[in-house]
Amino acid sequence: MAAYKYSAPPPPSVDDTSVFLVLVNDSTDHSEVQAPKPGELNKLRRAALGRPLDKHEGALETLLRYYDQICSIEPKFPFSENQLYNNNGKLFSHTCGAFLHIKETVLSALNREPTVDISPDTVGTLSLIMLAQAQEVFFLKATRDKMKDAIIAKLANQAADYFGDAFKQCQYKDTLPKEVFPVLAAKHCIMQANAEYHQSILAKQQKKFGEEIARLQHAAELIKTVASRYDEYVNVKDFSDKISRALTAAKKDNDFIYHDRVPDLKDLDPIGKATLVKSTPVSVPISQKFTDLFENMVPVSVQQSLAAYNQRKADLVNRSIAQMREATTLANGVLASLNLPAAIEDISGDTVPQSILTKSTSVIEQGGIQTVDQLIKELPELLQRNREILDESLRLLDEEEATDNDLRAKFKERWQRTPSNELYKPLRAEGTNFRTVLDKAVQADGQVKERYQSHRDTIALLCKPEPELNAAIPSANPAKTMQGSEVVNVLKSLLTNLDEVKKEREGLENDLKSVNFDMTSKFLTALAQDGVINEEALSVTELDRIYGGLTTKVQESLKKQEELLKNIQVSHQEFSKMKQSNNEANLREEVLKNLAAAYDNFVELVANLKEGTKFYNELTEILVRFQNKCSDIVFARKTERDELLKDLQQSIAREPSAPSIPTPAYQSSPAGGHAPAPPTPAPRTMPPAKPQPPARPPPPVLPANRAPPATAPAPVGTGTAPAAPSHTPGAAAPPPQAQGPPYPTYPGYPGYCQMPMPMGYNPYAYGQYNMPYPPVYHQSPGQAPYPGPQQPSYPFPQPPQQSYYPQQ
Repeated sequence: MAAYKYSAPPPPSVDDTSVFLVLVNDSTDHSEVQAPKPGELNKLRRAALGRPLDKHEGALETLLRYYDQICSIEPKFPFSENQLYNNNGKLFSHTCGAFLHIKETVLSALNREPTVDISPDTVGTLSLIMLAQAQEVFFLKATRDKMKDAIIAKLANQAADYFGDAFKQCQYKDTLPKEVFPVLAAKHCIMQANAEYHQSILAKQQKKFGEEIARLQHAAELIKTVASRYDEYVNVKDFSDKISRALTAAKKDNDFIYHDRVPDLKDLDPIGKATLVKSTPVSVPISQKFTDLFENMVPVSVQQSLAAYNQRKADLVNRSIAQMREATTLANGVLASLNLPAAIEDISGDTVPQSILTKSTSVIEQGGIQTVDQLIKELPELLQRNREILDESLRLLDEEEATDNDLRAKFKERWQRTPSNELYKPLRAEGTNFRTVLDKAVQADGQVKERYQSHRDTIALLCKPEPELNAAIPSANPAKTMQGSEVVNVLKSLLTNLDEVKKEREGLENDLKSVNFDMTSKFLTALAQDGVINEEALSVTELDRIYGGLTTKVQESLKKQEELLKNIQVSHQEFSKMKQSNNEANLREEVLKNLAAAYDNFVELVANLKEGTKFYNELTEILVRFQNKCSDIVFARKTERDELLKDLQQSIAREPSAPSIPTPAYQSSPAGGHAPAPPTPAPRTMPPAKPQPPARPPPPVLPANRAPPATAPAPVGTGTAPAAPSHTPGAAAPPPQAQGPPYPTYPGYPGYCQMPMPMGYNPYAYGQYNMPYPPVYHQSPGQAPYPGPQQPSYPFPQPPQQSYYPQQ
């Protein structure tokens, strides 16, 4: 089935900007289906309605084709009359609220007189017009739905009041188009006539025939007024005929049958009013498809509060996850020390317990010792790569600083720029921080390798096929009498419950990681209302609301495990008393314990090594950015140094007795060649505070028969002395001001900021690796300090406190 979208003009009063018509063709060969051209319907419409038609067969065919097309399209528009009325009545109410919002909020924010189109009187009138039209829409809907005449009369009477109020407010103003006033007056009369008409029907139902005639007469007078004064703007012929027919019939029946007295208009009971509309306040965002382009741009105080909130959230999440992982590690250790569940599975004494077979299969599927060996082999290469990047970064700083010190020693007070050793202090502090990170990472690598070597043989045994594994486990005398005993059943039940607790923790950990709540709106609201942000109170309240239930479940899980482990140990003591004990059985049990412990260590080692690899790779990216910063500032310093040397050479060359200026090695010319020209810098204006060398005195006036000296003292490093500038009497000396590097005065290197460090991993404490947030613990005001990690880990450095270069 082939579908094509065709844009057609919407019918009147439809709020959508366009209606898409789906044309479906069920022919067999869908490749030949052609969608209609967008302009064909408009051509048909213009041909049928846009110009007068001649009275012949061709003109009739044009009308018939257009009529057939309209009849074909009509059932394909997916909107109903109820939807049409409801949408328009919501829309008019929203527009009314928008005009009131301009009047009450926008105009008060202007610091000048508003233009006439948005003056308070204008927008107030427009708001009333919108409200009247919204009420009219519900009147039309009630009429179409054939609701009770009493309700329709009240709706029409209320709409008449709204139109009347709008007309009174704008009849003496010239800020609106002239067509607005007669239309409002006509609408007022029409709505009032509708109210009288439907109230007359109600009077007839109540057998008040005189009242019926009086109300119809009033309605006929109102419509007559509209037809005589406002026929240019509205057409009421149909409604007028309808009232006339009803009035004629009512008079006829009353004259021949009822003879009821027709009361005066002033004696009639007033018609009630019913309003179904009100101004809808403007609530941002108005559009349903709105996307804030500046969502992440917030005030500094809000940004600081968000950083503090995120740190509190990270502390809470990391602490909860660490507690659960440490509890799981403890449970695994207890079970391994008791040889569970292998002990209750090993009733026969000569086969591999099922739990050991499961652990063996898992180790083999993960690659066994080959996986661990490969991961350990990659660590030194990653470490060396990071060290080389760090060494090269610091070497750039060292070389530039040494050159700066040499030139400062030679030129002394003339060398006026920030010393490199002061400028590079933040970078060197950051480099020291990185060096500390790498040193601690090496220690952690060593601990992981040592741990692996102590369990490597047992892990390798788990990688053996089942026959070889069974042969490596000593056999013992069977104890089949214990099979099916109460103690064994109790232990199995307790172990099953403990496994369920571990699985529940996995779900809790995922829930803790996945919860996300943006505090930006709360902080912005607090800042707008109070002028300040009480971050601690808001964050603690919100974190308790979001994570309170999860942290409670974490504590319940820990408490449940504690009770289970206690019962497992008691039941295992009874199991051990019943079990026959001999040397063979003890040796077999010891091997099974080692195999269970080897599996736990294998899982932790693989996780640690993968996290360590990730740590080194992330650190590489950060060190590359650090190297780029060092390279950028060194390049800028070299450019500044070259320009400063050029200024000094030119200044000294203009002095009466120029001292020799040593040429730096990097500017020296090759043997037999000329010195390369220094790079041409971008022009800059030297700061006024920089001291300038004294101006050269004017040259003496020489007699005509004496020639001035042809040369001046030459600077060191040039093969020949440059010619002194020639002067004529009265000529001014050239300005000593020189152009500098493309930077303003170089008091510091602006734009420097600390880079984030990757999350470290801890080869022993579960709370330190594979965490959703960096495990940074700090003491909040008014709170007790959190316990820090108790095991060695791959740490990460704390950024220096000073995030900018010192200004001169």
